[in-house]
Amino acid sequence: QAVVDFERLSEHAAAFQGHDVGFCCLGTTRAKAGADGFIRVDRDYVAQAAELARAGGCKHFVLQSSQGANPHSRFLYLRVKGEVENLVQAVGFDRCTILRPAVLLCKRQESRPMEWVAQQFLRVVARVFPVAYSVPVETVARAMVASVLQPGKGKVEVLENGAIHELGKA
Repeated sequence: QAVVDFERLSEHAAAFQGHDVGFCCLGTTRAKAGADGFIRVDRDYVAQAAELARAGGCKHFVLQSSQGANPHSRFLYLRVKGEVENLVQAVGFDRCTILRPAVLLCKRQESRPMEWVAQQFLRVVARVFPVAYSVPVETVARAMVASVLQPGKGKVEVLENGAIHELGKA
């Protein structure tokens, strides 16, 4: 494990060398970082980390994005997620896997009351529609690892929420 300063990421290039696979789950919220901070973390830091990983020899990059990611979206969150997907693909990895989970079900240390209410509701909905609107973070993690252990389906593979659930069972 290496601790890096994302504001000076290029100074930490050595931390990105010698790895065959890169996993990226980096992200923040607009509420926590503001619009500019959200863009810097969710797009710029991720793109720069991908570039450093590729320069360091990474062959397969696995990116956690978001359901609905679209570089042309009117919504900042979905637009930034779509933009970073394109930037990561453009880096030129031998293989790139992008996971687009729906609402992540997890326990957080920080207080997010509205998210907590939404998660409680989605846990009930998941009993009827188990793969439509949410996914436990443990399932996403298992799917990320499984995506590396199985043969790819092309240079770029995008896994939507249903496929994440399926692969997360593997």
